[in-house]
Amino acid sequence: MFFLLRMAFWLGVVCVLLPSGSKTTAPTERVNTAEAVTAASAAVSDVRGFCGRQPDACEVGGKIAVAVTQKAEAGARTLYQFFATKLAENRAATDKTVTGSVQGQHTLTQADLAPAWHAAVPLPPRRQKANDGPSA
Repeated sequence: MFFLLRMAFWLGVVCVLLPSGSKTTAPTERVNTAEAVTAASAAVSDVRGFCGRQPDACEVGGKIAVAVTQKAEAGARTLYQFFATKLAENRAATDKTVTGSVQGQHTLTQADLAPAWHAAVPLPPRRQKANDGPSA
């Protein structure tokens, strides 16, 4: 329960610190950093004392947090199983297309393995040596 409150607080701080892109705040409505920190610490101390003031609400909130956590775990498990089966199906389909047969590998015959015939590549004509000078 306290984790959710802490997370909400920090998300709020991040949202406040992000630039808004507009300058519509009047100078009298601006809050300086010291006032903001003082207000935030007062809010945190008030939240910490909430369970002491409202124990029934805190107990119900804890039960709700446990139920939400269990549902999130079940949802994550379902997604994991879904993606695992889809990946297995894709691998099986890929294996079938790669091997070309449902039976598996080693389905090529000797004729398939023989190299394809290629015509001989003609060599370029030989150059004649030039007898320009004395040979040693």
